[in-house]
Amino acid sequence: MAEPTSTPRINAQYLDSYVGRNVTIVGKVTQLRGESAILDADGPITAMLNRDSHLSNGNAAQIIGKVNPDLSIKVLTSKDLGTGVDLKLASAVVEATHNFKPLFVYESTN
Repeated sequence: MAEPTSTPRINAQYLDSYVGRNVTIVGKVTQLRGESAILDADGPITAMLNRDSHLSNGNAAQIIGKVNPDLSIKVLTSKDLGTGVDLKLASAVVEATHNFKPLFVYESTN
């Protein structure tokens, strides 16, 4: 049986606490540069895209990926969320999940 895994919701300010871990980020795509994108999630985050990533400049996006040592994200999955996303609400959800971690994040007890 696979071990349960957690992909905590983070923004730019939490990147350095999650190096080597999978995370979920919601932010606005501010630049697309070939194989990478810059998302604004309470600060800039560089996302290293995969060939299945289809993001649009100016739209919100959700990415699930692994935080690299240089604080970029290796994207595992991405979803273009369009323009109707309340990014202040997305930021508030990040803060709630960090203020009440036991409700949101599965931590292994091993």
